Amino acid sequence: MHFSFLKQAINNLLFISCFLLLCASRSYGLANPVKGQSRTIVIPKAAHPRLQFGAQRLATALQAAGYQVKVVQQDKPAGKQGLIIVGMQGDELLKKANATYQLGAARTLAKEGFTINSAKDNVLVINGADNSGALYGCLELADQVKEKKTLPAQITQIDQPEMVLRGTCIGVQKPTYLPGRGVYEYPYTPEVFPWLYDKELWVKYLDMMVENRYNSLYLWNGHPFASLVRLKEYPYAVEVDEATFKKNEEIFGFVTKEADKRGIWVIQMFYNIIVSKPFAEHHNIKTQDRNRPIVPLIADYTRKSIAAFVEKYPNVGLMVALGEAMEGVGQDDVDWFTKTIIPGVQDGLKALGQTTQPPIVLRAHDTDAQAVMKAALPIYKNLYTEAKFNGEALTTYTPRGPWAELHRNLSRIGTVQIENVHILANLEPFRYGSADFMQKSVQAMHNVYEANGLHLYPQASYWDWPYTADKVAQRQLQVDRDWIWYKGWARYAWRANRPRPAEVNYWGNSIGEMYGCDEQAGKAILEAYEESGEISPKLLRRYGITDGNRQTLTLGMLMGQLINPNRYGLFTLLYNSEAPEGEMIIEYAAKEAARQPHIGETPPQVADEVVVHGRKAVAAIEKAAPSVTKNKEEFERLKNDMYCYDAMANFYAEKARAAVQVLRYKYSNNVADLELAVPPLQRSIEHFKKLVEHTQNAYLYANSMQTSQRKIPMRGVDGTYKTWVEMLPVYEKELTNFRHNIDSLKAIKPSAQAKKLVVLKNAPVNVLSKVEGYYTIAPGQEVFADTTAQIKEFAPELVGLKGVLLSKASQQRQGTEVKFSTTKPVKVLVGYFEKKGSGYLQAPQLETDATANDFGQADTKTAHALLVGKLPPVNVHTFSFKAGTHTLNLNRGACLILGFIDGNQDVRTYDAGLGTGGEKKEIDWLFE
Repeated sequence: MHFSFLKQAINNLLFISCFLLLCASRSYGLANPVKGQSRTIVIPKAAHPRLQFGAQRLATALQAAGYQVKVVQQDKPAGKQGLIIVGMQGDELLKKANATYQLGAARTLAKEGFTINSAKDNVLVINGADNSGALYGCLELADQVKEKKTLPAQITQIDQPEMVLRGTCIGVQKPTYLPGRGVYEYPYTPEVFPWLYDKELWVKYLDMMVENRYNSLYLWNGHPFASLVRLKEYPYAVEVDEATFKKNEEIFGFVTKEADKRGIWVIQMFYNIIVSKPFAEHHNIKTQDRNRPIVPLIADYTRKSIAAFVEKYPNVGLMVALGEAMEGVGQDDVDWFTKTIIPGVQDGLKALGQTTQPPIVLRAHDTDAQAVMKAALPIYKNLYTEAKFNGEALTTYTPRGPWAELHRNLSRIGTVQIENVHILANLEPFRYGSADFMQKSVQAMHNVYEANGLHLYPQASYWDWPYTADKVAQRQLQVDRDWIWYKGWARYAWRANRPRPAEVNYWGNSIGEMYGCDEQAGKAILEAYEESGEISPKLLRRYGITDGNRQTLTLGMLMGQLINPNRYGLFTLLYNSEAPEGEMIIEYAAKEAARQPHIGETPPQVADEVVVHGRKAVAAIEKAAPSVTKNKEEFERLKNDMYCYDAMANFYAEKARAAVQVLRYKYSNNVADLELAVPPLQRSIEHFKKLVEHTQNAYLYANSMQTSQRKIPMRGVDGTYKTWVEMLPVYEKELTNFRHNIDSLKAIKPSAQAKKLVVLKNAPVNVLSKVEGYYTIAPGQEVFADTTAQIKEFAPELVGLKGVLLSKASQQRQGTEVKFSTTKPVKVLVGYFEKKGSGYLQAPQLETDATANDFGQADTKTAHALLVGKLPPVNVHTFSFKAGTHTLNLNRGACLILGFIDGNQDVRTYDAGLGTGGEKKEIDWLFE
């Protein structure tokens, strides 16, 4: 009896020991429970490269888990145990597998869908709707093996993506212009783009894409054709040497082949109308000129370039940007697309003897995409449209207004509308990983925009690809730093409506794996991402000037930009479409003064909210810090970003409060209101000093576009004003000026607002164009040669200027061209009528025209400066020219050439208030 008891005890101990050993082997790798088990992956004899790639990825995952694996290609299951059969719906292998293992009728799958089913004899069958579906089925099973370290005992799974296109983009572009070239003009060369020829980097990036189930890659460039194809009619158009041309052929072939086997469609984007530099020089024309009409020479060159590209790369798609480099919305867009671009593609297909149409994506930016598509669809069917989700920023997941209506109209054309998460000018350079914001944004793409595609820009440093702005010993890659950005958008493009509690768990585990911490610490890091992820969107949509990349949000804003945004070219779409209903600072102050109720999201509300978000982000990241055991240096950079967000939130909050207080003075005329603005303005600077402290040794720059297009808070000329330390003295000077001007007002000295009138003087120029005559700015003067409209009122500094008399009808029909010569630098004063719509020339706008500030013309100098007859008020802009012979070319539409002045003479920037219904009180001077 004692012996039986002892035997039983020993058996129990052995059982417990074996159980513990098994648990230990699973938890700590002391032994592998699947080691020695074998699996055979069977794919069809004529398997597509995608199936071969997917099978190999699955084999690698199984081998890492301890399985012995081989991959065979045959068209029948062979009746063995432990098979993993992979095929495409309807092929011979899958038919026989279904019959052998009695899997029943195949499920109907959408494009790229798949099923994974367990069968008898320990067999698994992966059935893809197409080659991509089979690939994704292999990847899904591989992911499960990686997570659980074993194959699932039983599985019945069906999955398919919601979005038809899920793509990322790479800008083959630079932070600054190349010498002698304009915007977007970057030939493909090893000197300009050394990374372009790095095959290892391409494989790394393409692997990231396929792991996240992206299926399209957009390459952005102004005019790539002259780097990739040679035309017998225009042999001089190639802009790279022979050795580089061969390198380009090889790398482009490599990238497209590697992408294709991962189920990724490469799309080459280009702008219109741009020609190569050698072509332009040969014909003595500009590489790009937004205002020139379509001419046969350029149309023929472009058509033949596209035909040669399609013939050489028939499996590569094209993305067409009709706007920006050619005149905006109009018949030219329709004609260029239907008479040049599509015929070019068709010519290439004819040369190939191919009828399958490569896809063409029409970018809706600065063009009437609906009109273009209406004309194009009868002659070409495989078309898509694309438009920006929140402009060139990330501001809201509740888009509305006219921008939402445009997207819905594009979606209802009958083709697929792609949502472009573009540039992200308000996010760079700090890390962004709010899974919640991303998920809600994709849901809005479906529910508000009715779209079914995603086109994702890098989270930051688009112009500096492949590197981040982080100041580290060896430049950091965007694909490494911003892993959660790519993973998040891809996850929700595949399926948007995932339950939130499960998503928090998912991201907690994913982030925990990244930083070697448990799920709870991972969730704390997620909280930091999501709290900080609300700050930049809220700040821009409530305080910003524009949704475009001319504003660098993280560098702050001037007081003048907060209290008088119209002076800086306010882009109203930011407020009426890309933000929840609410009020700008100037609207809020006006309602306060009038004692009117407020509507929606208000500036003080956002000030309070972003401060809370910043505080919670810092607390959450600090909570997670002790648990981090992996990627510690990157975690420290992420933690520093949370402190950056916190400092930025407090800077803006205090400055917005100061701005509201300053605007009270505009209505009260009480200097005490100004004095109450000093403390918050002082506090804003203290918070900005913290931002300087956290960024000075962490970042090389705030904005990756370092050209004159950058305007807010300061103009970015020659790479200046791209760091926080450069901006600190600007904000300190604002405070000094403000205090000084308050003292002047209190001492009852002559108001600094009373500026000494400086009359603008005519500069001697020789007008070479044939014009109708001239006029002098004075009451009663007629300003057009073919109308009787006369000057009624004007800003006093304009008196006596000599304007150029032109035909209004000719301007509307052909545009405006004035050729002149000068021996000294001059500024041309151009008057734009303050009305949108046909018949009037629209003022320069960097949101739609990348060349809109090439002559310093983007900003309004004097608003409401002139009244002519019953026409709308006139705003004055200036174009600067050096000594020499020049041609001022302007688009179609009526405008005024008000005169020429010395290039060194300043034109005061203010609102003259004519035609506004009353005198406008200017208070910007308080900070100047």
